[in-house]
Amino acid sequence: MLSEAESMARRIPFLLYTLFNLTPALFSLSYAGDTLTPAQPLLDAAGATLISEGGNFELGFFSPAGSSNRYVGMWFGNVSQQTVVWVANRNRPITDGSGLLLLTANGTLVVSNNSSVVLWSSSSPGLSSPMAQLLDSGNLVVREAGDVGSSRYAWQSFDFPTHTLLPGMKLGWNLTSRRNRILTAWTSSSDPAEGNYTFGIDLRGDPQIIGWVGTRQYLRNGPWNGLYFSGVPEMMSSDMLDYSFVIDGEQVVYSYTVRDPSLIRQVVINPTSGAIEGLLWTKDSQSWSTRAAVPRDTCDRIISLCGPYGICYPNVWPMCKCLTGFHPRNRNDWELVANTSDGCVRNTELDCHNKTDGFILQSNVKLPDTSASTVDWSTASLDDCKISCLSNCSCTAYARANISSNGRGCILWFTQLTDIKLFNTGSGQDLYVRVAAADVKEAMESSGSHRGVIIVVSSVATLTFLTLVACFIWKRKKTEYSIREEIEEEMINLPSFDFAAIVQATDNFSSSNKLGEGGFGPVYKGRLKETEIAVKRLSKTSEQGADEFKNEVVSIAELQHRNLVRLLGYCIEANERMLLYEYMPNGSLDKFLFDKVKARSLDWKSRYNIILGIARGFLYLHHDSRLRIIHRDLKASNILLDKDMNPKISDFGLAKIFDGNETIRKTRRVVGTYGYMSPEYIKNGTYSVKSDVFSFGVLILEIISSKKNVGCYISTEHLNLLEHIWTLWKEDRVLEAVDELIGSFCVAEVLKCINIGLLCVQEQPKDRPTMSSIVSFLGNDTTQLLEPKRPGMRILSKNAILSIRVIILKDHIEITSDITEFSWHNKINSQQTLRASANIAQATEQQSNLHKGVQIGFCAALSTSQPRSFLLLPCLAVEIPVPPLFLSSDLHAEADHRALDFGPQSSDLPLFLWKA
Repeated sequence: MLSEAESMARRIPFLLYTLFNLTPALFSLSYAGDTLTPAQPLLDAAGATLISEGGNFELGFFSPAGSSNRYVGMWFGNVSQQTVVWVANRNRPITDGSGLLLLTANGTLVVSNNSSVVLWSSSSPGLSSPMAQLLDSGNLVVREAGDVGSSRYAWQSFDFPTHTLLPGMKLGWNLTSRRNRILTAWTSSSDPAEGNYTFGIDLRGDPQIIGWVGTRQYLRNGPWNGLYFSGVPEMMSSDMLDYSFVIDGEQVVYSYTVRDPSLIRQVVINPTSGAIEGLLWTKDSQSWSTRAAVPRDTCDRIISLCGPYGICYPNVWPMCKCLTGFHPRNRNDWELVANTSDGCVRNTELDCHNKTDGFILQSNVKLPDTSASTVDWSTASLDDCKISCLSNCSCTAYARANISSNGRGCILWFTQLTDIKLFNTGSGQDLYVRVAAADVKEAMESSGSHRGVIIVVSSVATLTFLTLVACFIWKRKKTEYSIREEIEEEMINLPSFDFAAIVQATDNFSSSNKLGEGGFGPVYKGRLKETEIAVKRLSKTSEQGADEFKNEVVSIAELQHRNLVRLLGYCIEANERMLLYEYMPNGSLDKFLFDKVKARSLDWKSRYNIILGIARGFLYLHHDSRLRIIHRDLKASNILLDKDMNPKISDFGLAKIFDGNETIRKTRRVVGTYGYMSPEYIKNGTYSVKSDVFSFGVLILEIISSKKNVGCYISTEHLNLLEHIWTLWKEDRVLEAVDELIGSFCVAEVLKCINIGLLCVQEQPKDRPTMSSIVSFLGNDTTQLLEPKRPGMRILSKNAILSIRVIILKDHIEITSDITEFSWHNKINSQQTLRASANIAQATEQQSNLHKGVQIGFCAALSTSQPRSFLLLPCLAVEIPVPPLFLSSDLHAEADHRALDFGPQSSDLPLFLWKA
C-alpha cells in the first residue's frame, strides 16, 4: 500500500508531462499576481512572476550575473538592482528556458524542466484546496485557500532560508521538529549552489551564534545576554532595528525587525569571505550600503587566537595577554609572538578543598566560548552565582546570563576559558575568573600598593586634577580658535556653519542618512534649505586630526573645476569638526567597478569619460589652478560620481600645496593607500606631480579591468594587476584584461588607455608623462605613444607597514598582505607543523623567482583553532626566501616590531614595520 506522499511522488512526472503538453490556452494562465494555484503554473517561457501585494518582493525565474543557468528565486521588488534573497533549486539549475514552478493538488511546490525532471520540491502537506502566496514580508507560504489572512501555514520559505535573513525571519532551531534554520552562502556570486560558509545557532551549552567553514568554526558572536550577543555589543546602539532571541521548550531562535517599515534591510553571508553583512538599501545612491559586518578584526577572525586563559586585544600590539593570575604556557613563543595558541596557565593551582579560592573581575570582554558551559536560571544575583561556582571544584568562571534590567541567571564554565576578547570602547560584559587566594591577594596588592601615598597627597592630587582639567578645556578652546583663525586667514569666502544647523540638516546624524565611512569619519546626507549636501564628520577615533582637517579646507576651498568635488563650508564648534560638500548621488567609483552587478552599468563610453574627467581634474590641480596641489591619495573610492556619472575628485586631507618653482618634496611620514602609491614615495618618501600620475595609471587599469591592483589573484607569476597587464601587453594579449561586462568597445581607445596607464606606472618618475601630456593623448587619436617600461611595483619601502596572513591549502600556500595578495604554489603536507620561518623556506625552496638569504624578522605562528592557518609575525631574524614583490636582490630588511595604534579601520592581522 503506497503512502500518500509516495503516491504523489509517482504522479508528479505524469502531471508535469500533461502540463507541458497542454494547449497554449493553459499557458496563458501564468500571470503576475501574488498567488499560485494548481491550475496556474508559473512558466519561465512566459516570463511571468509572482509579485507580493505591496510590491516588496517578486518571485520567478532568474539567471545570476555571469551565468546562463535558470533558477526559481525571490528578489526585492522595490529596488533597482535585482537582489536575490531566496533560491529554490539552488543546487540543481535548469539549463534552458523550459522551467516550470507548479503547485500540486496536495500543496507540494515543484520546480521542473520540460523533461519532467523534478529539480526541487517542497514537503507534501496534504491539503485539499491548496494555494501558494508571496507575502510582503518575503515569505512564500502554502496553505488552504480558505485560510487567507491566517498565519497557519502548511509550508513556508522562511523555514528554509538560503543565504539571506530578512526582517521577521527566524534563525535557529525548532526543537519540536528538530528543523535547524541556517544561512548558507552561495558558492560564488554567479552560482547560488550551497557554498562552504554557514551561519547559525550552536545549541551546546549556552546557545550562541556561530559561523562555520565546512565543519570548522571561523566566527563566534557569543551567547545572547538579554540585550545583545556578547561579541557584538554595538547591537545596543542600533536605532533602526529591534532584536529578539527566544529560548524555550519549543525553539531557540534569533530574529530582528525594522522599526521604520520604509527601510529595506537584509543580512547576508558573503560567499567569498564568509562575513555576515547587514545591508541597507540607500534610495539616493540606488545601492546597498554595509551598516554592520562580522568578523571585524583579528580577534574575531581567528577563534581563540590567544589560547586558553588568554585575552585578545584587537587594538594593541602584541595582541595577546594572559588573564590576571595566569602566565604564558610557553613564555619563549609568547614573547616572540611565534605561537600564542598554547595560551596561559595558572600562577597558583586552585585550592578548592580548603575553600580559599576567589575571583578576579575582567570587565569589557566578549565572554568565553559557552559550548561547554551551563546556565543556572535559578540564581538571582551575582553573589548567588559566586556561591554556585565555588560549590563545584570544576567551575572556572561565572558571568551574568542576562544583563537586562530584570535579568537573572548565571553562566558557569567548567572547562578552560577560550576565545576571550577585550572591547576598548567600555562595552562588553563582566567575567569573574576563579583563581587561587594567593593570586587574588597579589592582584589586590598590585592595585592598592600606593594607597597610603594616595591618601597623603589626595588634596594635592585633587587640585592638580582640577588644574589639568582647566588646562585641557583651555587648550581645546585654543585649538578650536587656532584652527578657525588659520582657516579664516587662508580664505575669506568659505562660509562657516553652526553645529545646530548641521544637526537639523542631517536629522541629528540619523543612521538612515549615513552614506558611509572613511579615514576621516562618517559621511551623512543632509539638506540645507533646498540644497542637498554631504557632511564629513571627524570621528573621535580618526587618525586624521586638526592638520588634515585644515589642510583639506585650505587645499580645496578656492579650487573651482567641474571634475573636483565642491566644498560648501565647514563647522568648528566644541569638539566637532565637519566639512560640507556637494552631494554626489551615485557615490564613489569603487562601488561600481568592483561590484559585478553595478559594473554592468559602466559601458566603455562611461569609463572613457570617467578617465578623461579625472585627467582633466588633475591637469587643473597640477598646472592650471592658482595653487599647485599634489593629491597623494588618488584611488577609486576617492572619485565620486554625480547624477550624470561625471567624476569628481575628492578627499584632499593628505594633499600638499607646492610653491611656484617647487617640483619635489620628501617626507618621513609616508601615508596613502598601498597599491596606488608610487615606488619612490614608498621607498624614499619623495613625492611630486609624478606620484599622482602613478596613482592615475593604476586607476586607469582598474577602470578598464574592474579588478583591484591590490588583492588580485591571477597566478604565481603575476603578483598584482600591474604585473598581470604588463605581461599581457608584452604577449600582445592585453585585450584579455578588459572587463567582459563592458560590452562592445572601441579597440583603439582601449589600447590607447592601457598604453597610457602603463606609461604612468613606470618605475622611474622621469619616464612617466605629465597630466598635460595625458590629456593631450586622450584627446588625440593620431599621437604615437611610447612603448612602456616595466611597472614599478617591486620594492618595499623603508617604512612600509604590512599585514601578512598565510593559509595552507591543499597544494599551495596563499599569503595575504596589506600590499597585495599572492600564492606560492608548492606541494605541502597540510598536516605538518610549520612553527618557524625555516620551515617556510623548506616549503618554498623550489620557487625559482625568490631571492635567497635575506634577513627577515618574523616567525610562523600556528593557529590551533584553524589547523591549516598560521601567521607571520615579527621575531628573531632567520634566513628565508623573499618574493621580489617586497624586496629587490640588493635589499635587506629586518623587522622592527613595536606597539602600534590600531584604529577602527585597521587591517585584519597584526601589523609590523619593515626597515630597509
